[in-house]
Amino acid sequence: MSWWIYAIGFLAQAFFSARILVQWILSERAKQVVSPAAYWVCSLAGSYLLFVYGWLRDDFAIILGQSVSYYIYLWNLNAKGVWRRMPSLLRLLLLFTPLVIGGGIARNAAAFFSTFLANDEVPLWLLLFGSAGQLIFSLRFVYQWFCSVRRHESVLPAGFWILSLLGSGMIVLYGVVRHDPVLILGQSVGFVAYARNLFIGKKFHDAKE
Repeated sequence: MSWWIYAIGFLAQAFFSARILVQWILSERAKQVVSPAAYWVCSLAGSYLLFVYGWLRDDFAIILGQSVSYYIYLWNLNAKGVWRRMPSLLRLLLLFTPLVIGGGIARNAAAFFSTFLANDEVPLWLLLFGSAGQLIFSLRFVYQWFCSVRRHESVLPAGFWILSLLGSGMIVLYGVVRHDPVLILGQSVGFVAYARNLFIGKKFHDAKE
């Protein structure tokens, strides 16, 4: 595979790492958990690039993983007032590119699931454990969206960080068993920020009382 395809994947991960650092730093400054627009911009950029990366690699797993949260990122950007300030052409591109890519990759979904379930290198219990961790980690954004809709603003509630810690911890354990340094390193960095956000949120809540 060409180096530039890998570069797209690494750039996507860089955006995801940047969103964690930006949100953490701004929360430390505000002494409360904040949901900055930059967090959602970085999330959208990283997710879009991963859609492209998954398409170039013909990897249904990557496309499926991003499908859960991509449009929640757009919703949060709209709640922050960023979406409506974007050029119309860019908004159309962001809206429809994942749908086009996802439709193309979905044609190979049956082959993907067959290979996924027939992997002799990963026992079924480990496969289910790792998949559960990924599912929890992805569904945290569904929970975030639900809480934000109820409060009529973009927020990152305590439950979001709890799900982040749980999903991240499961993925790290999966990575340890699989001897996968990419998973271990990638999730360990965020693990500290998730725990810190819980602490900041609790401290702010206690101060209000």
